[in-house]
Amino acid sequence: MLGHRFRLVLGLVAALVLAACGAEPKWAPQEQVDAARFVSDEPPSITLYTVVNKKTGSGAHSAILVNASERVIFDPAGTWYHPLLPERNDVTFGMTDKAIAFYLDYHTRITYDTIEQKLFVSPEVAELMLARVKAYGAVAKGMCTNANSAILRGVPGFESLPQTLFPRKLANAFGRLPGVTTRVIVDDDDDNNYGVLLVQRDGTPL
Repeated sequence: MLGHRFRLVLGLVAALVLAACGAEPKWAPQEQVDAARFVSDEPPSITLYTVVNKKTGSGAHSAILVNASERVIFDPAGTWYHPLLPERNDVTFGMTDKAIAFYLDYHTRITYDTIEQKLFVSPEVAELMLARVKAYGAVAKGMCTNANSAILRGVPGFESLPQTLFPRKLANAFGRLPGVTTRVIVDDDDDNNYGVLLVQRDGTPL
C-alpha cells in the first residue's frame, strides 16, 4: 500500500515539475503526420536557426531543420506553429519551402534577425539526426539550445559542439564546422508578430 502511494506521489511530482518547466507534450495522429510528410529535392542537410536580438546581439532562440528522408523542424519550446502542420513533441512535420518561409517570417522582425547555418551531410548522418529529434521529447521553456546542442553533439561530425544554454555560443561553434554556409535573414516587420500566426488558416496548402 505504501509503495502504491509513493508511486502516486512521484507521478504527481513529475507532472507538476513538467508543468512548471513549461514543457508541452504534443502527439499528432499518425494519419496527420503521414499526410503532411514532405520530401525535399535538396541533398541531405542539417540547418541551425538562431534568432538574435538586434539591440543586444544575444541569442533568443534556436531550432534545427533536418532534411533527411523527410524534412522536419525541431523547434524546442518554440511559440511558432501552423494549424495545418502536425507536431509531435516540438518536431513539426511537412516543412515545405513555404513552411520554412513562414517560420522565418514569424521570427524575423524589426527587433530580431535570424541566422541560418546549413551543412550538407551524408544520408546516414541526416537519418540519425532525424531519429534523434523525433526521440528527444518535449522541451521546457528556456531550454531550446540545451536540447539542440545535446542532439547535435551525439551525431558524427558535430561532436566538437559545446553543450550550452546559449544560442549564440552554439551558432558560433556551428559556424566553424567545415562546409557550413551562413546567411542572415532580416525584416522590418512590426515587432508584434501575432498576425503571422493567422496566415493560411483557410486551408491553403503549404
